[in-house]
Amino acid sequence: MRRMVAGIQECTGFSLVEVMIAMVILAFSILGVTAMFQWGEYGLQQGSQRTRALAMAEARVEAKRAGPWDAMLADDLDFDGIAEVRMTDDGAGDDEKAADGIYTGSAEREGIRLVWTIETLPSGPMSGAGLAVIKTHASYRTGGRWHVIDVGALRANPNYVGTR
Repeated sequence: MRRMVAGIQECTGFSLVEVMIAMVILAFSILGVTAMFQWGEYGLQQGSQRTRALAMAEARVEAKRAGPWDAMLADDLDFDGIAEVRMTDDGAGDDEKAADGIYTGSAEREGIRLVWTIETLPSGPMSGAGLAVIKTHASYRTGGRWHVIDVGALRANPNYVGTR
């Protein structure tokens, strides 16, 4: 900006210090915006992984509820007609205790670990059980932390309820 003082033209403007302060303020605001984008991306990743884990857990429970009672211990994970997983009650792998009436199967896909169990009521072999408690435990890792989703359902043996 130009102004006249005592017949001499004087130029005024921003000093170097004012420009430096403005640049520092701008840099901090850009850092804040960048941090918000990273936080938003983390939230999207976690939400996506949680939705995928929940869908996988619910699908496993529904597959157990919809299939024939006699085929509940076999799992066709890729739906090609061939069972890839056979649930066991032998105390090995993810099955905590042998012969406790809780059959266990597990799989890992897309960074999500699924462990599903069928507990017979009364405890014993599937053929003699009146009810089955179906549970699925899905765990996944995002942002350095483990997250868990549990889904469950109860199913009655059709041989005992007269629907067969």
